[in-house]
Amino acid sequence: MSTGAERLRDVPVGIDATGTRTEHDSMGAIEVPADRYWGAQTQRSLRHFAIGERMPTALYRAYALVKKAAAEANAELGALPGWKVAAIVRAAEEAMAGALDDHFPLHVYQTGSGTQSNMNLNEVLAARANQLLGAEPGARAPIHPNDDVNRSQSSNDTFPAAMHVATLAALDEDLIPAIDALAGAIEAKAFAWMDIPKTGRTHLQDAVPLTVGQEWSGYAHQLSDALARVGASRGGLLELAAGGTAVGTGLAAPAGFGRAIAARIAAITGKPFVTAPNKFAAQASLDAMVATMAALRGLAVALMKIANDMRWLASGPRCGIGELLLPENEPGSSIMPGKVNPTQCEALVMVCIQTIGDDAAVAFAGSQGNFELNAMRPLIINNVLRTCRTMTEACTAFRRFSVEGTALNRARIDEQLGRSLMLVTALSPEIGYDRAAAIAHHAAEHGLTLREAATGYGGVDPATFDRLCDPAKLVGSGLAGA
Repeated sequence: MSTGAERLRDVPVGIDATGTRTEHDSMGAIEVPADRYWGAQTQRSLRHFAIGERMPTALYRAYALVKKAAAEANAELGALPGWKVAAIVRAAEEAMAGALDDHFPLHVYQTGSGTQSNMNLNEVLAARANQLLGAEPGARAPIHPNDDVNRSQSSNDTFPAAMHVATLAALDEDLIPAIDALAGAIEAKAFAWMDIPKTGRTHLQDAVPLTVGQEWSGYAHQLSDALARVGASRGGLLELAAGGTAVGTGLAAPAGFGRAIAARIAAITGKPFVTAPNKFAAQASLDAMVATMAALRGLAVALMKIANDMRWLASGPRCGIGELLLPENEPGSSIMPGKVNPTQCEALVMVCIQTIGDDAAVAFAGSQGNFELNAMRPLIINNVLRTCRTMTEACTAFRRFSVEGTALNRARIDEQLGRSLMLVTALSPEIGYDRAAAIAHHAAEHGLTLREAATGYGGVDPATFDRLCDPAKLVGSGLAGA
């Protein structure tokens, strides 16, 4: 049986025209650039919503995938003839590959349902499909943007489906591998430094010792836990609203369309997408997106702790803590010669701060689902995709240009460990808390080492002190089963 593909012409992407052409929609005529595939509704949106940044390209590519799946589902259910499906699918595949990126100019701040972006895509795919079939790109036949490209669909059910597809791709293909690689680099440092004791710190004050590796193992585990929570949020993204059409009832879609389009999206992506069991919840809320963004905020919290610890531990190099030696990537000051700053740590902290702010906006937007529709979708997908992109880039740079090249200042670590007064904690079970506290205060007041104060003022036998206060014997493990 013919699929209709033989009708398609081998026409390169693009329109060789200048000036404008007249496009029409239900509100009348409007002039659009003659070399663009978009139509009247896109042009009206450009006129009225030139606000802020453009909608992420990644969303349009994911949305094109949804349109391809919709066309194939319509073919399966007899709602579109094969020759129309073939043209729509070819155009959608070109959009998925990025060949039509320049024809998606709309801004994030538009209608909250994403209708204008949906119509932008419908118009572009219809125009390109018509071109492939030998018609002029400005024609609305034989492929119509609403009747054919948007068949069995509404912006209300396909835009959230595209949000889920785009977000899951950003997580699986970019962010999760980047975080996993960073956690691995940190864990490698932890293993390498597991036997090197150092001064611990609580409340920003000296505390009992631990090893450098133990400290870094905490970073690695914290990051792995945060990454696991991001992974757990994927489940909600696998449920798709497509098939609910305008309000969740499926009006104007053939029976079984929701299951059919979800199956096609699963087949195209290789991910186990399913039709959402309750389309009313899927379209009136964006809870899965809110949960994913909350997991990204948790990741930002962990990353910020790690980055801040590293820049504090590297502070100095002579007048700070100075235990870590970070890679020197670029000059740090326009006025102070030789100054080098922890710039990768600072960049990551800024990304984390932005992520926490973006999460607050997503949570607020997620609360604005009124009746059968949440109309804050463009803001949510923009914030989520921006977070995935910037966090991927920041963590990759942080790993390559900071973590992997970080070294230890062993002399500084040993010096500070030798000056620590909190080793007195090991004496407390032997001589009592009050006597141990008096020794620590005496050492601090008179500028003595703990050993000098304990063996002199405290009357502790030197051999007993050395036996009880050996840092290497005080670090324990802190690791289950170790």
